Amino acid sequence: MQRFDVCNGDADGLCATVQWRWFEPAEATLITGLKREITLLSRVQARAGDEVNVFDLSMQRNQAALHALLARGVRIRYVDHHATGEVPQHPLLLAHVDLGRDVCTSLLVDRLIHGASRAWALVGAYGDNLAQVADALAKASGFDAPARAALQRMGEAINYNAYGDSELDVLLAPQHLYRCMQAYRDPLDMLAAEPIIDELDAQRQADLQQAASLQPLWQGPGAQVLCLPDAPWARRVMGVLANELANAQPDRAHAVLRQQADGSYSVSVRAPLNRPSGAEAVCQTFGGNGRARAAGIDALPSDLLSRFIQAFAEAAWGA
Repeated sequence: MQRFDVCNGDADGLCATVQWRWFEPAEATLITGLKREITLLSRVQARAGDEVNVFDLSMQRNQAALHALLARGVRIRYVDHHATGEVPQHPLLLAHVDLGRDVCTSLLVDRLIHGASRAWALVGAYGDNLAQVADALAKASGFDAPARAALQRMGEAINYNAYGDSELDVLLAPQHLYRCMQAYRDPLDMLAAEPIIDELDAQRQADLQQAASLQPLWQGPGAQVLCLPDAPWARRVMGVLANELANAQPDRAHAVLRQQADGSYSVSVRAPLNRPSGAEAVCQTFGGNGRARAAGIDALPSDLLSRFIQAFAEAAWGA
């Protein structure tokens, strides 16, 4: 029997996987990728009797591969908080999906394993921009203020490392970062022993500084749109920048666009934190996906830019 762990390469996906493998130690083939590499389940070469764990990947975007694996007799545990489409009713599928606004996959795994690796769950939640939720859970779990700040810095740095068009854009490929993370049961031990988080954080801060001088492409009373150039720093920072803007201006919606080599735009949308819903609805109109509070579009055609801005401006945030 072979085991496969399939996860998003952002903080939430990697931390969910780390938690599970400390809870259930076993050799498993890791399949992961950058933030927008969603359809990873199609890469799994599993046979009847094999086991597959899926963490933090939209079931809706992986439906065909999911059905194919189940038909081959593969057992699948699917833990996620994104859109599902129709969930297959199959005896080999164990689905733990929660689309709530204040959950992420790391927190869902934390529930399943009864907090056995709580610190890693917090890193994932902080990285998924659930700072208030993570703070409340951290305080209830006995983490003091310096520990909470350290876990938040780790989550934000790991999440930042997932953004880019290719592994050439990021400091460390997600699969290599996972191996480093998996070596430590306590993320604070990793922070003390490994330089990678400090290196990621320094690069993150430098990229954010470059973005600070940008002027909005469009701005309204309750929303704004920024557009980044097609450059490595912009490819890395766009998701982080969207989170930073959402946290700094919680009553506004934010869209961060980046022009791509083919002329289309990649898009990250954040609903107002004080009215955290509507992002997924806006993005789905243009072929994107995500969650109520945070969503994206892989490739918005340039001729639809004005329509996107209009839809974004007219969105009923929090409705």
